[in-house]
Amino acid sequence: MRGIDAEGALARPWLAALLLGAIAIAPLLAAAQSDSEIRPAPYQVAWQDLEFGAIIHFSTNTFLDREWGDGTASPQVFDPREFDPDQWMRAIRDAGAKYVVLVAKHHDGFCLWPTQQTDYSVRSSPWQNGKGDVVGDVARSARKYGLKFGIYLSPWDRHEPKYKDSAAYDDYYNAELEELATHYGDLVEFWLDGAGSAGHVYNFKRMIETLRTYQPNTVVFADTALFEYGDARWVGNEDGLVPYENWNVIDRHGYLRWRPVEADTPLRKQHWFWHPNDEASLKSLDGLLEIYDHTVGRGAQLMLGVAPDSRGLLPDADVKRLEEFGAALRKRAENDLSLKHRATDAVSEAALDGDPDTFWSAPAGSNHAALEVDFDTPVVFDHALTMEWLNDGQRVEKYAIEAMDAKSGKWTRVADGQAIGHEKIDSFSAVTATRVRLNILSSTAAARIREFQLYRWGDRR
Repeated sequence: MRGIDAEGALARPWLAALLLGAIAIAPLLAAAQSDSEIRPAPYQVAWQDLEFGAIIHFSTNTFLDREWGDGTASPQVFDPREFDPDQWMRAIRDAGAKYVVLVAKHHDGFCLWPTQQTDYSVRSSPWQNGKGDVVGDVARSARKYGLKFGIYLSPWDRHEPKYKDSAAYDDYYNAELEELATHYGDLVEFWLDGAGSAGHVYNFKRMIETLRTYQPNTVVFADTALFEYGDARWVGNEDGLVPYENWNVIDRHGYLRWRPVEADTPLRKQHWFWHPNDEASLKSLDGLLEIYDHTVGRGAQLMLGVAPDSRGLLPDADVKRLEEFGAALRKRAENDLSLKHRATDAVSEAALDGDPDTFWSAPAGSNHAALEVDFDTPVVFDHALTMEWLNDGQRVEKYAIEAMDAKSGKWTRVADGQAIGHEKIDSFSAVTATRVRLNILSSTAAARIREFQLYRWGDRR
């Protein structure tokens, strides 16, 4: 069927009115959708399953004891004599992270790859006689250690003269983005940060079109204000804290989109770049576990900032803390009490088997249901981990975790909430029971639960 061109529509007033009417009501139709009807793209589902990533800050700031560069630093200061991205990746992998995002260019404009767009890059540094490529080396190392790779390319550029001319800078930025999107393999995430900007108006639409031309399955991280251009949203702080129960769908101007949360926080308090004589800022193991429970445990991604030092190595203390963090997370996951449950039906088994690729589904058409776990002998637990199957949208609106009192035979509520989402970790006083249930009190459609796990963690270690 041939399309109707604008000229033809104008020649038929009734048709033009019909087209204009259709355009006018489109936002209303979008607004008429409910949150539960919005579904994630497959690449968003895969990204949420990664749960924990690391963002790496390493640039001229590293050598000048700075957090924010002003674009005047000489490329000659960049000379990491012991540069070893394998050391970074081993520590990041051992921490339990599944992906890394490298800051390829921070706000100072210095580029960590040999871009053809400017001389303000590693090409002008003494490092590897100007023939090095940090982005390429880190990408290769990440994949070597089983980590997915992404980039952060700052829109704000305090060095580039073209920045004063929006159109010229748009060309410049998109040329840099095209280099990164075509030379370094699949990108799991693209960080789009709007910090600074000095009144500059960015062509975000063009940026995303450039990225999508070469990287159709990259998750774009952006502030919620950049609603049209992102796949994931900022939590609103850099503390590693999700202060609310997390619903993945957000509404802006009557449009609904699946925008899961990523919570970023540095390994060292308030410091994204390495600084000398800064050992006291390293976060404690207990603090990191608390951060994990308030990010991943509230359905968000955890993005932990790590920073190589002026040698080109992660400091020994940082490596040790990352290893301790990963070991603690693995230890916590070792004793899933739900795996000791009494044999049950195949449908319930899918949520109790330790396999997130299977799921329990409540009866078709139900808005209330319960998943029960029975044990031959009493179990003692103080945490529950629940995962919702989100491919068809987020459905659970209210739930409770309940244990049956052995003496009275009555169910006692030990935890409850308004949302589960990708993953929810509930903490409560220790409970002893032989029967436990996840009670779905309200759902928009039949609830689907990937995992329902019980643990005795005691203190955070």
